[in-house]
Amino acid sequence: MHTLYSKPSTVSCLCHADSMEEEADFNWEEYLEETGATAAPHTAFKHVDISLQSSFQPGMKLEVANKSSPDTYWVATIVTTCGQLLLLRFSGYGDDRKADFWCDVMTAELHPVGWCSQNNKTLQPPEAIKEKYSDWTDFLIQDLTGSRTAPANLLEGPLRGKNTVDLIVEGSVMEVRDLTDPSLYWAAHVAQNIGGRLRLRHVGLQDDAHDTWLFYLDVRLRPLGWAQENRLSLEPPAELRGLKSALEWQEALEAARSEAQQNPLPLEVFKDHADLTKHSFRTGMKLEMVSPSEPFHICPVSVTQVYDEHYFQVTVDDLTPEATPLSLVCHSESPGILPVQWCLKNGIGLERPRGYLSQDFDWADYLKQSGTETAPDACFPDAWQSRGFAKDMWLEAVNPVRPTEVCVAQITQVRGRLLWLRLEGLPRSVPECIVDVESMDIFPVGWCETNAYLLTPPLKPQQKKIAVVQPEKQLAPPQPVETIPLNLCEPVAMDTGSANGRYCCSRIYVNHRCFSGPYLNKGRIAELPQDVGPGKCTLVLKEVLSMLINAAYKPGRVLRELQDVEDQHWDCHEETLKAKYKGKTYRSSIRIVRLAEQIPDFCRKVCVKLQCCPNLFSPVQVTDQCPENCSVQTKTKYTYYYGKKKKLSKPFGGEESLEAKPTRRRKKRKAIFVQKKRRSSAVDYTPAGSPQDSDEVEDEDDLMLQSGSEEGTSSEPREDHTDTSSVEVANSRPRRAVTLRRATHTGIASSSREGEQLPPTQETGDTECQLVLERNPLEWSVDDVVTFITSTDCAALAKIFQEQDIDGQALLLLTLPTVQECMELKLGPAIKLCHQIERVKVAFYAQYAN
Repeated sequence: MHTLYSKPSTVSCLCHADSMEEEADFNWEEYLEETGATAAPHTAFKHVDISLQSSFQPGMKLEVANKSSPDTYWVATIVTTCGQLLLLRFSGYGDDRKADFWCDVMTAELHPVGWCSQNNKTLQPPEAIKEKYSDWTDFLIQDLTGSRTAPANLLEGPLRGKNTVDLIVEGSVMEVRDLTDPSLYWAAHVAQNIGGRLRLRHVGLQDDAHDTWLFYLDVRLRPLGWAQENRLSLEPPAELRGLKSALEWQEALEAARSEAQQNPLPLEVFKDHADLTKHSFRTGMKLEMVSPSEPFHICPVSVTQVYDEHYFQVTVDDLTPEATPLSLVCHSESPGILPVQWCLKNGIGLERPRGYLSQDFDWADYLKQSGTETAPDACFPDAWQSRGFAKDMWLEAVNPVRPTEVCVAQITQVRGRLLWLRLEGLPRSVPECIVDVESMDIFPVGWCETNAYLLTPPLKPQQKKIAVVQPEKQLAPPQPVETIPLNLCEPVAMDTGSANGRYCCSRIYVNHRCFSGPYLNKGRIAELPQDVGPGKCTLVLKEVLSMLINAAYKPGRVLRELQDVEDQHWDCHEETLKAKYKGKTYRSSIRIVRLAEQIPDFCRKVCVKLQCCPNLFSPVQVTDQCPENCSVQTKTKYTYYYGKKKKLSKPFGGEESLEAKPTRRRKKRKAIFVQKKRRSSAVDYTPAGSPQDSDEVEDEDDLMLQSGSEEGTSSEPREDHTDTSSVEVANSRPRRAVTLRRATHTGIASSSREGEQLPPTQETGDTECQLVLERNPLEWSVDDVVTFITSTDCAALAKIFQEQDIDGQALLLLTLPTVQECMELKLGPAIKLCHQIERVKVAFYAQYAN
């Protein structure tokens, strides 16, 4: 359809170039927040969703080197994917996730199923499950029957680890079907690949004047050789044939074939192309269609030729004597074709055919005059879905007049399968364009930014600038980095022997038991995975730093601190990291080391900068007690030792010192709970045992989460002054709250009315019986937690704990914000539930914490 559009004038292009300069100031998140608008859901764009899928799919089988037994291999299943990282589980573990492991497809020794038998290698199960089955051969036969194996070309060779879209590189050659003849194809080079949107240049042409833009899933695209295999014509489009002689076209084709043989385009690229269904159109039938040349209105068209069971030709009705037929090849699921009377039923104006004499168009009269019939409704399969589009939603859309341009667009109306879009940022007024919900020329918000492509923003300048984190001056000289005694740790070897190995690391461990410092939320640290990796150094470290930022009380502050972490001897790569807090977005370029041997130094300096234990995240796993003995130190002492009385400066001016002084209790507050504006899940929540002291932030409520917010969610204040975030909890397992489980099903705590009375609460002054626990709540199973909740006045909420698999360890991590957010409770029931949870916490600290 693109080749039918006329090219814009030079003046229009120049005006457009000026408007594009505003793009640098445009940010979708800020724009949507300011206007109160809603982005179209990402799930509505099926073609984009398919393009993001990894070539590796969950459930695929492959053979992996067995680390426990050198020179042996075992079959593993892909659990999930994250870019070039695969989460694998060895066959035989069933649903047991404890031995799942990450590997980088670019560096790990991975092979397709059957590789071992072809290369005389040994298949042997891991030692941990070796005795689980007596006949492993029979087990493997059953396990592999009906399963999918990972493609060999994605595990070995130049295509290793690439996603489907990434397999299409500049210079790749494929065949493109002609717009007006389904039996005519011609080869084209890929000039650009923008997230699967291809700029195609016909073989034999050098300039971009006749380039065509198509998404890689378009049915017009076929692999090189398709036309010959299916006995179809391979000729240049009719409108281009006169540009060169037949000999020149043929020579250009032979050169393209020679290039394609040296770097063939994998057939994997075409695996997601939809199969066409049979149509039931006949020559002479009338229907309505979005104009192929000007997609701003709907017009009557006629079926002028039926090619085969899949393709037919439609021509826009034109009754003028000098009419030049405007035809297009369609299939039964072509976007934009509609039955007669569709416009009338949906209240949309139908464009009269050129040369039609009457002012009012009437289908009955028109059919009678032309002696034709309408295409029955059965010709239009109702296979489309609404996709969730709604009026006033925003997205990104291709400018139909200028296909190289992608604009900010707003949906002005939705009628059936059609959307009306108002394109923003164009230098002159353009009518609302009409697109089908199945169109591959519309994209979700942020698509251009993700693919580093220029987006045309609204012409109206943005008033509110994004809050960008600026680096601040270092307030104290950097402290010497101390050597960690590794005798209490398990060193993890890193592959630094090869050129590729230097840029890849094994794993970065998050040692949850280590001291989290004044910036990081202990509860959220406990929810992070135990390790990240293996993979490319910059990729793994970026993921780790992003997790730390999201686990902070004040993400923007941590982002600022990370700006100052650098060393002139490091080989660094800059990555842009983001932090969100209270509706604001912070961005900063962080220097991340690229070499594996520099990772330990980088991790340690980041930890020192954040005033947490140097082992909090590290390539070294702390298995027992931390060599820094950080778990027994209070926050103030620890900050004094590592921070050297360094002040914590505010992000936006003003400072309060963080001196080494004894911890003191916060002043009593008049209210236990404060109803605040509902925050998204990106905002940090302060759990019980926050490491922040009140003297740091008492006057910084707008800049830093208040340190006493955990007391604010408590019904009974604690009497001890110890910083509970640094208290080591016995048998603590750092797992995400919803996955914490225990297999034990033993006795549960009981509430004693004759127990020791607690001090009065901050709000009412009433007294209440203290809970006496028969067992450590860290050992409670999910059923134990449900039993306890059932025994309280919150019994109606017990089902939620069962559904979300909340055991004792997860229960102790719950706070008022997390209860409201994760359980979707209103303030009243949430407060009531937190009261019971705090009773368990107080009893735990009294009976078991020491």
